[in-house]
Amino acid sequence: MTPSTPSRGLAIYVGLVCCFSIAPVAVILLQSLTAADYITFPPRGISLKWYIEIAHRPEFIESLKVSAIVAMATAIGATAIGTTASLALVRYRFPGRDIMQSVFMAPLSLPALVLGIALLRFYVAAGLPRDMSTLVIAHLVVTTPFAIRLVTVALTGLDANLELAANSLGASRWRTFRYVTLPLIRPGIVASLLFTFIISFDEVAVSLFLSSPTAMTLPVRVFAYVEQNYDPFITSISSVLVLFAILMTVVLERTVGIGRIFGLR
Repeated sequence: MTPSTPSRGLAIYVGLVCCFSIAPVAVILLQSLTAADYITFPPRGISLKWYIEIAHRPEFIESLKVSAIVAMATAIGATAIGTTASLALVRYRFPGRDIMQSVFMAPLSLPALVLGIALLRFYVAAGLPRDMSTLVIAHLVVTTPFAIRLVTVALTGLDANLELAANSLGASRWRTFRYVTLPLIRPGIVASLLFTFIISFDEVAVSLFLSSPTAMTLPVRVFAYVEQNYDPFITSISSVLVLFAILMTVVLERTVGIGRIFGLR
C-alpha cells in the first residue's frame, strides 16, 4: 500500500459524506424550479413561477421583514455583549469568572425546545407581550454564546503586549481599545455579526413559541404553511433561505476568511 492510498481513501470518504449532506438541499433547489402545481422529482418543466409567487404573498413578505429586523437587532446586540464579555473573560481574572462563563454558555447545552418553553413561561409570568422586542431578547439568549466564542478566538490570538505598549505610551483604556484592540479583533467581530445574523434569521424552535400573529418570523411562517399545504411554493421559499445563507458565507469568506476566524491560517 502506497503512502498516498489512505489519503485518497479519506478524500473519497469525505467527498461521499459531503455529497450525502448536500443532496437533500440540491433536490429542494431543483424542485423549486418545477412548472407543475405539485412537488415532483425530477421537476416537470423549468419555470420561475414559484419564485414570482413569493411577491404575491404579503404575509410572507411581512414575515421576511420581521426576520430581517429581528436578526439585525440580534446580531448587533449579541456582538456588543459578546465583545464586552470576551474582553472581561479573556483579559481579567476575578472571583466568579468561571461561573459567569458557564452562565453565558449555558444556552448551548439546552435543547432549543426546552429553551423556547422556558422563555415562554418566563414571558407569561412577567406579563411581557410577544412582539419583536421579546423575540430579539430570546434570540440574544441563543446567539450570544456564539458571539462570545468567535470574539474570544480573536482575542486569544492577540498579543496582550501590544495593549500594554499602548498604555505605557499614555493611551487611555478607551483609546487602546479603539485604536489597537478593535482593529486587531475586527475579523472576530465581523464573523460574530454575520454568524449571529444567520442563526437568528433561521431560528425556528425558540421563535415557534414566542412568535405572534403580529410578529411572526419567516421560518415560523414556513413551518405553519407546511402544516396545511405542501406545494412547490414552499420549496421556493426554502431555496431563498438556503441561497441567502450561502451568500452570507461567501461574503464572510471574501471579507474576513473563515479559516482566519478559527486560527487555521
